[in-house]
Amino acid sequence: MVRFVARRLAASLVTLILASIVVFAMVRAVPGDIVEQMLGQLGGTEGEATLRRFFGLDQPIYLQYLAWLGGAVQGDLGVSWRLGRPVAGLVTSAFLVSFQLSLLVLVISAVIGVPVGLIVGRRSGGALDSIVQSFNVVALATPVFWIGLMLLFGVSEVFSWSPPTIYVSPFRSVADNLTILLLPILSLAFLQIAAYAQFVRQHVIEALGQEYVRAARARGVPMRRLLMTHVLRNILVPLSTFMGLIFIQILGGVVVIESIFGLPGLGRLLVNALNARDFPVVQGALLAVLVAAITVNLIVDLFYRAIDPRLRT
Repeated sequence: MVRFVARRLAASLVTLILASIVVFAMVRAVPGDIVEQMLGQLGGTEGEATLRRFFGLDQPIYLQYLAWLGGAVQGDLGVSWRLGRPVAGLVTSAFLVSFQLSLLVLVISAVIGVPVGLIVGRRSGGALDSIVQSFNVVALATPVFWIGLMLLFGVSEVFSWSPPTIYVSPFRSVADNLTILLLPILSLAFLQIAAYAQFVRQHVIEALGQEYVRAARARGVPMRRLLMTHVLRNILVPLSTFMGLIFIQILGGVVVIESIFGLPGLGRLLVNALNARDFPVVQGALLAVLVAAITVNLIVDLFYRAIDPRLRT
């Protein structure tokens, strides 16, 4: 087990370094930079060399990357060119907002979607299955931003209520925090519930057709026990992979929802930094997403080995 974890950590480190190179190069490929914006606002070109030297943009790109990587290894992601604040602090506070939102959506979607998938998978072809399938098609085809806007406008018109515009940390007030996150969670969960239900339904149908399941049914094993001890246990491995992918997808796709509802999360920070060509903040935000994705993949791999004895050999 120790050797496996060591190998996975080494592979994750190599992946992170390669991904950081791609991120750094892509950010630098964005047309324009902060110096051009500043000179455009001032209406001149005087002092361009001084500004580029100040921001480190006069160095070759590989030296800029090595300097950034060296600081990142020590926990120093630089200083925001736009705000003049440490990037690490900005990214950490924004990441916690996006992480909380993504985790709540993941859990709520699983709590609703997995049982629905089990129920309709057990009774595939029936009226309930047709209704759920229709919901899944509509939910999977509906853009998240449209759901968010309709929820925002609908709640405002019907209940004459709108969510608070000032974010409150859960450490200050759990009730206020959940009130602010209610509509964003519903907007994102609408799609994910359908994805969970569709995924679990398909695997339940396949599992119920296996010989060992049919043999258990022939022995008189109750369907509820069969679903919980045989079917659900065997879909835990693919389900854990699916949950890991869903979490990464949610975390990487909260940009629009955070902008609609004014949440100070990673997506909103990234959009503002891109508009201002604030490269250190963009690189720090993307690095946080990469680290989260690699960490989730590592946790999923470890979970595999915990629930599937075949992988331990």
